[in-house]
Amino acid sequence: MSSEISPAGATRGRPRSDEVDKAILRATSELLSERGLDAMTIEDVAARAGVGKSSIYRRWPTKGTLALDAFLNDFLAQQPPVDDGTLKGDLQEALTLWSSAVVGTPTGRALVALVAEAQHDHVLAQGWIERVMTPVREQHRTMVVRAIERGEIPADSDIDVIMDLLYGAAYHRLLQGHLSITPEFIELVARMVAEGAKSGAASSH
Repeated sequence: MSSEISPAGATRGRPRSDEVDKAILRATSELLSERGLDAMTIEDVAARAGVGKSSIYRRWPTKGTLALDAFLNDFLAQQPPVDDGTLKGDLQEALTLWSSAVVGTPTGRALVALVAEAQHDHVLAQGWIERVMTPVREQHRTMVVRAIERGEIPADSDIDVIMDLLYGAAYHRLLQGHLSITPEFIELVARMVAEGAKSGAASSH
């Protein structure tokens, strides 16, 4: 009998096999790229990875949560910390990296599909917040913290509002598809957010 993946935090049967885990995630990434989330099935993933469906369901309760893990492998690796020395430069570089990862790429198509799927998969929705939004926002909060420490923006600036203004504009264009995310757009958004923060517009008082 081959080793199988057990639920996170549980001990069941043989120890979890990292090779099986990698095979499942690799198959999922390939199928997401080829077919998209709607057309991908657990049966397809199991067949391509060479495992039984039970091996998948023991770790991932829904198709959405499986797709989320496959997405994270690609997305987070493309979001390294930035430090340009100025708030505007940091915001522009971070948004440029995000754009490179998601605009016109399989990763971006997976992101859009996951956001849609999360509207009716509550397990995926919670996982999206905990495993994508929270770590990425925490990493990028350091850009604003550094700007405060440099005296570039007021100490009582609302960091969450600054983050929402930066990424909210980009997500709006990505999800709606009404306008392109261009380098010019990125530079303008970063400049507007940075200048607004410098003026005290993001101050909580």
